[in-house]
Amino acid sequence: MAASLNISLQDQLDRITQNTRALVQPERLAISEKATENLFNTCIEDLILKAGAQAPAFTLEDALTRKPVNSVDLLALGPLVVNFFRGRWDPYCVTELEAWRDLHSDLRKSGALFIAISPQTTRQNSFTLEQHGLPYPLLSDPGAALAEQFGIAHTIPRDLRRYYQSILINVPFNNAGLSYHNATEASWRLPLPAVFVIDSNNTIVFSEAHADFRVRPEPVDIFAALEI
Repeated sequence: MAASLNISLQDQLDRITQNTRALVQPERLAISEKATENLFNTCIEDLILKAGAQAPAFTLEDALTRKPVNSVDLLALGPLVVNFFRGRWDPYCVTELEAWRDLHSDLRKSGALFIAISPQTTRQNSFTLEQHGLPYPLLSDPGAALAEQFGIAHTIPRDLRRYYQSILINVPFNNAGLSYHNATEASWRLPLPAVFVIDSNNTIVFSEAHADFRVRPEPVDIFAALEI
């Protein structure tokens, strides 16, 4: 088993949070903190598909091949670990994707497949794949439509949109190739960062997502769900 499985992903993410708090003005951070609190208060976590539920079927475009990938075909090859991430602009997501990059060979030895899904365009997913040397498929979920079926989609509120714009994070461009001025509501949709494990019967056997984007499932718990 890879040594990186013994390294806590959450510890790595907490260091990002600590560094951010040291560098960013408290009044600016407060906007993001309030948005996270408001999202949690919508009770979105109660809507997340739980273990025991049937997973939604999907067909999404792959960043590497530019061809559609079907969940039925993937599940015919073995259990599926599905990671939903927000985008290449989020350092928490990048850290999580790289953690799974380092664990990928161990996951494959178990017979499981790993895929990562975001609302990014295929082009942006391709940049993510290349920049971080990811060995697994990245699939595009326009408008977070599949994330909605998993119970994890939400729309960025207007005050947080202005905050992202002020720090030059262009979510509409990343998600749909649009500018701030012609952005659609769908281009402001994001998933909660989440991991689902789906068995060969299309049943979810592990489910974890959080309204707080700074919190992610530990890979060791996903490996345990796969009984590795």
